[in-house]
Amino acid sequence: MINEENKKKNEPLAERMKPKKIDDFVGQRDILSEGKLLYRLIKADKINSIIFHGPPGTGKTSLARIIANTTKSDFQILNAVTSGVKDLREVFKIAENHLVMNDKKTILFIDEIHRFNKSQQDALLPYVENGTVTLIGATTENPYYEVNNALISRSMIFKLEALKKNEIAEIIKNSLQKDEYIKNSNVRINDDVINYLSDISNGDARRALNTLEIAILSNESYKDVVNIEIEDINNCVQNRNIKFDKNGDEHYDTISAFIKSMRGSDPDATLHYLARMIYAGEDPKFIARRILIQASEDVGNADPMALIIANSAFDAVTKIGMPEARIILSQAAVYVATAPKSNSTYMGIKKALDDVENGNLDTIPYHLKDGTASSIERKNNSKFKDEKIYKYPHGYENNYVSQQYLPSNLIGKTYYESSNNGHEKKSSEYMKKIKDIANN
Repeated sequence: MINEENKKKNEPLAERMKPKKIDDFVGQRDILSEGKLLYRLIKADKINSIIFHGPPGTGKTSLARIIANTTKSDFQILNAVTSGVKDLREVFKIAENHLVMNDKKTILFIDEIHRFNKSQQDALLPYVENGTVTLIGATTENPYYEVNNALISRSMIFKLEALKKNEIAEIIKNSLQKDEYIKNSNVRINDDVINYLSDISNGDARRALNTLEIAILSNESYKDVVNIEIEDINNCVQNRNIKFDKNGDEHYDTISAFIKSMRGSDPDATLHYLARMIYAGEDPKFIARRILIQASEDVGNADPMALIIANSAFDAVTKIGMPEARIILSQAAVYVATAPKSNSTYMGIKKALDDVENGNLDTIPYHLKDGTASSIERKNNSKFKDEKIYKYPHGYENNYVSQQYLPSNLIGKTYYESSNNGHEKKSSEYMKKIKDIANN
């Protein structure tokens, strides 16, 4: 009993404050309010395979613990960082025995499931599929990129959002009122300090509670009356947060500024907003994807190398991870920012899609159709005897010959309007030259 008491006392405050019941859980009301699907599933003990994803400190592990406390199923826990296929097999063996001997289901919680490689995730699949285990996975990454598609298709996906400032404040106040060790420390902290701590915690309850605990334990008056001021909080924040709520306006404002700075050819502003995102803990793969999109949308064929570099950067970031990935992101973002710009291909496909969506789908010219099909059609239907024969461009000077490609109702339509920047200027000059030669 003494050992258990010491263990509990030495647990971090964030661990001690994890809710045991669903009604004690703070936040995520969009999925956990009474009557919502997840709430009903937990209350009814009818959990299917689930993957929780969202930023740190939003309650993924707490929800798994609540399910463990609620369910009549056997509950097994693995951490993907420290577990492998051997550990999975042991859990499957236990689960099979429970099912056969006691008709009892097993819920397997895997924290940081994105850390499992493909073979480890593949090992899970048949046991999830046949119902030997019900999977609950937790990840800070987007599961649609990091988790086996087959597992995704067999799981319910719940996204947990960064906690709101008032929810963080509620969690802090709960700890002050309910945690026996804090109560015994006679902590005094006013609402302004609580609100400040809530604001700088970036939607992360664990971060808020860890900071509060350090502020209490490091206070010179600890074990007497502990007065916590804003200065105490600032002294205990190991990595000061900039205002960057991953679910709120700051997230979208910063990524928007980053994109517009690349588009606007301002490498300094590009690096500034990149630094904000890196410092705030933004997913580097999310940033790399945005650079990849900009390389095509805003640079395009003015500098085709931009897309190649951005794609290589995405691959490298995926392989290397932070902190070194910041260098790769910087290189790719600056390349896109300083490259000549053109949105001609982006606007071209947009206009072409508009025509297709509006039904401008006249018959494909017969000389462009599949050779076998068009020859049979022409042979069997006399009205096609005067149709043009396809001209093979490589049989003509400059590998170009003028002939109809667009459907008849779109002849003369222009989708792609080349810019006069970079490679596009050269390619448009080349196109004009070969067309002039062919027409003379």
